[in-house]
Amino acid sequence: MVDFGNTLKQLRLHHNLTQAQLAQKLGLTKSVISAYETGLRMPSYETLISISKIFKVTTDYLLGIEYKQEIDLSGLTKNEIDALMNLIRAMKQK
Repeated sequence: MVDFGNTLKQLRLHHNLTQAQLAQKLGLTKSVISAYETGLRMPSYETLISISKIFKVTTDYLLGIEYKQEIDLSGLTKNEIDALMNLIRAMKQK
């Protein structure tokens, strides 16, 4: 499950966490996080759920079953972000 490892690493970096910081939040060691990211190990169900809560994503997303795209909104004003969010909501209601 290399996808899980890549997804975990991307989420961790996006949230500006080191492997050691994530490990501490999960009550694990840095080497376990490294093993997850390199695909040498898979987390237990409990750990998978904890990871999903930390990063506010679904377990399906972590496992590569669900695709989620992120949009970088940095540099936009609050009004511009609000306008984009309203457009997205309108599109989803179709």
